[in-house]
Amino acid sequence: MGIKGLFKVISDNAPHAVRTVDWPLISGRKVAIDASMSLYQFLVAVRQQDGAQLSGIDGQETSHLIGMFYRTIKLIEHGVLPVYVFDGKPPDLKRDELDKRLKLREEATEKSEAADTLADANKFSRRTVHATKEHNEEAQKLLRLMGVPVVLAPSEAESSCAALVKGGKVHAAGSEDMDTLTFGAKVLLRKLTAGDQKKNPITEINLEKALEGLELNYEQFVDLCILLGCDYCEPIRGMGPQTALKLIKEHKSIEKIKEHLETQTGKLKIPDTYPYVEVRKLFVTPDVVACDNVDLKFEEPDLDGLIQFLVTEKGFSEDRVRQNHAKLKKSLNQKPQQRLTDFFQPIKRAKPNTKPAKRGKKK
Repeated sequence: MGIKGLFKVISDNAPHAVRTVDWPLISGRKVAIDASMSLYQFLVAVRQQDGAQLSGIDGQETSHLIGMFYRTIKLIEHGVLPVYVFDGKPPDLKRDELDKRLKLREEATEKSEAADTLADANKFSRRTVHATKEHNEEAQKLLRLMGVPVVLAPSEAESSCAALVKGGKVHAAGSEDMDTLTFGAKVLLRKLTAGDQKKNPITEINLEKALEGLELNYEQFVDLCILLGCDYCEPIRGMGPQTALKLIKEHKSIEKIKEHLETQTGKLKIPDTYPYVEVRKLFVTPDVVACDNVDLKFEEPDLDGLIQFLVTEKGFSEDRVRQNHAKLKKSLNQKPQQRLTDFFQPIKRAKPNTKPAKRGKKK
């Protein structure tokens, strides 16, 4: 889910922080991608014409492997170097959200089984999709055979993606979840692994420009995100996005907002049980991968391993695997096109002297 309404808040109040980017602008860059989000997209989108999941010779789903294999090669062909970050143990604060999602999947399963038409059944079946432990393990195996770095996060993938950006290990984070910005990612790329970039262009959001346009510092931005509602707590009842932004600008923190609202006669209040302190701590000091210990080196793709896994075990076409292995190997060995900023460093201009010149003594 991420942060409710945050993209619109930034788009409306800091439009210069959001832009559409083409491949050349991110070519040659490493990007930390939220693997679980990508797997979910593949499981939903990569299907047969009748809407059923694709499966291999063992009868197990292969949509996630097809999506991961071909989209990753596409990224690398465009010069983007993907680093996939996989979720670890979810925070305790996310338990309610996970229970809610499980309940929704169970309801969707019942509706799918009771549907009168195939179209309705497929519509509800898509709502039952989630990336399982097996999906994640198979995706990790595939990526390692492709020579692509895999990072196992101790907790949320988004927070470790943000940590890799802040640590200078990658240029940006790739995820649909806006809370990647809340975790402090300087640059967020959305729709990076979408199937059709013409219909779903890559969107870049710059955190520094967003803070500038919203007129907030990072700590105030985190409090705004908490008030908007996230995976760890619901929004305050009766407090819309613009009201939340207005209150943060005026009072600077949730504590001060709470004090202010308690002096008002209106119904808008922040409950004493609202866990904003714990959620704030989770965003500001999350459990993340140690950047100093992460090696994001791309290796030589293992053709024999790919054929054994994808062809022998999963029923992929051997010709297609060989052809795409060749594409992958060629793209990984190709030097990315350099940018002008690789040749020229921005000039830091001296601030103009605004002090009046000293006048000499009259003779």
